[in-house]
Amino acid sequence: MNPKEVAIKAAKAAAKIHLKYFRTELDIKTKSSHHDQVTVADIESEKAIVRIIRKSFPDHNFLCEEHDYKKTPSPYTWIIDPLDGTNNYAHGIPIFCTSIALAKKGDIILGVILDPTRKEMFVAEKGKGAFLNGKRISVTKAASLKQSILVTGFYYDRGKPALDALNNIRKFFNKGIIGIRRLGSAALDFCYVASGRFDGYWEFKLNPWDFAAGSLIVQEAGGTVTNKQGKKLPIKSSYVVATNKKIHAKVLEVLG
Repeated sequence: MNPKEVAIKAAKAAAKIHLKYFRTELDIKTKSSHHDQVTVADIESEKAIVRIIRKSFPDHNFLCEEHDYKKTPSPYTWIIDPLDGTNNYAHGIPIFCTSIALAKKGDIILGVILDPTRKEMFVAEKGKGAFLNGKRISVTKAASLKQSILVTGFYYDRGKPALDALNNIRKFFNKGIIGIRRLGSAALDFCYVASGRFDGYWEFKLNPWDFAAGSLIVQEAGGTVTNKQGKKLPIKSSYVVATNKKIHAKVLEVLG
């Protein structure tokens, strides 16, 4: 199988695990912050994804949310969030997904995101467009903030980052936007920008497994993804801004 087929197979395996445990009594643990939760579904789905990918690509590297993996000389790295939206998942809210990306020498070349409750599979390969359940998708044509609905997320730090996020929301509303949403799944936020459901998205700090697949899907759908300074995202924690391209400069201006 080629990398896209393997990623899709792995995402479907993870989705089965998600649905198996969804709305059952979960043993919920916390990581660095009590706002950052992890469940058995996170752990089991990551193991399943890595196991499936390793069968086809045993020498590839893995950058995952839940575990560290021994580095190899391969130029390929799979960047995986086995369950994006864990806090939603743990509370029975059906907004979560699996995010799988493949990078070659730091360049994202494949992204697969699967939302099991809506049965929506978003897929993009570099240079080949973005698709939802096999149908090509594209970003909106909104050219102003007054035509836009934006989405954001809140970093786990409840100090200055939270205050800055709230202040940015105020600034966007002062620009007359239609509205702002907060879904609780960064990967799906990207997908919703890519498929024209939102016009733009920003978040203070995301890890690579949060944005790797989604950023490619947005770009292949005709959008733009940068950091706060308008530069290409590094494969490390970063401020993220994703838009339909037409309002990108305006969003960056508001964020300052």
